[in-house]
Amino acid sequence: MNITLPRSGSVDLEFTAPPSKSFTHRALVAGALGSGTTTVTDPLESEDTLLTLAALQKLGVDARQETGRIVLHGCDGALPAAGPVTLGLANSGTSLRLMASLALLCRYPLTLTGSARMQERPIGPLAEALSSIGGSVKFLQRSGYPPLEVSGRLRGGRVSIDGSVSSQFISSILIAAPYAETEVEIRIPSPPASASYLDITLGVMEGFGARVAREGYEQFTVSTRNRYAGRTYAVEGDYSSASYFFALAAICGGKVTVHNLVPDSVQGDRRFLPALQEMGCTVTYSGNAVSVERTGELRGITIDMSSSPDTVQTLCMVAATATTPTAISGIGHLKFKESDRISGTAERLRALGGRVDVGGDRITIRPSVLHGGVIDPANDHRMAMSFAVLGLGIGGITITNAECVNKSFPGFWESLSGVIP
Repeated sequence: MNITLPRSGSVDLEFTAPPSKSFTHRALVAGALGSGTTTVTDPLESEDTLLTLAALQKLGVDARQETGRIVLHGCDGALPAAGPVTLGLANSGTSLRLMASLALLCRYPLTLTGSARMQERPIGPLAEALSSIGGSVKFLQRSGYPPLEVSGRLRGGRVSIDGSVSSQFISSILIAAPYAETEVEIRIPSPPASASYLDITLGVMEGFGARVAREGYEQFTVSTRNRYAGRTYAVEGDYSSASYFFALAAICGGKVTVHNLVPDSVQGDRRFLPALQEMGCTVTYSGNAVSVERTGELRGITIDMSSSPDTVQTLCMVAATATTPTAISGIGHLKFKESDRISGTAERLRALGGRVDVGGDRITIRPSVLHGGVIDPANDHRMAMSFAVLGLGIGGITITNAECVNKSFPGFWESLSGVIP
């Protein structure tokens, strides 16, 4: 479907943040691996998270959706698949990467594949790490990329992982590690991309009973004596999704309040709010609600967004309406996402009259007069949502394939019904 965004003018709106996609993925995996019954309450039921749920079911886990929750009967670290399994995971990079390590807890080989774009997203560093702790990996088409077959046993020991492309390579081994035969020591030789997502992984692991000793983001040691136990786990609200609402206040002017957010969450995309403050917005907190208000002009900033990757495109939209330039760095790994989010964002902003320069891991956006146009998001949910918010600021932007937002935020367009006629 196509959706055309009108210019909204100043806003005064309230929203509720949907549940976190990252926490939902990880809670489903921990609950599936644990002993006893886990109830994940208020999970995000999106295309990506439902792919993870379906994958766990195909691996033999007893799991079912109920209204407002997902109930899993854990396998205590021994996935009960009755034979070799092939998982088609579309373009859910999180699902595919998490399943790669879980393959070492299966008796039979696991084949992982996905969309054409997924087959362009590298997984070589994770495959290499798995091979050093008991795994056997075969690339079925192109070395270092899906589809791949993973088999073997999670023996444990010391492993080094290059997480510069994705911290999910590290999270994958971390979340399976309590079920290794021996203690797992993970060393990270260079700073990982999106390091804050490792804090989410560790938070879920420890919430289910695991114990992890860490030295910053350089080394993690996972005990095999403390495994996951079933529990009731409530998924917190998602700052990545909330960023679109906050950007609405910044771009259009006025005030937006978003409920269902943990004020001291470890989510890296919470840093989007200080960025808006620096650009001239007022941010206030009240319990689980956060309000963003703008009354004056927006000014550009220089900022490292390496730990807030899912709000980079949203910040680009705000920057495009500022009165001075904005330079965003630490984003080189975004070229490996659902689309190449660096060049893709730049190209689409230029098509609307934007002045954008890209070089290395940096994007610079300068003031310009913007106009409407047609945006094909290349099946990238965050491309669609970020340009939708810009559309409400300038008017006349049409988003094609608008349903691609279902990957992470199925209710996005309904949430905006108050500003889209």
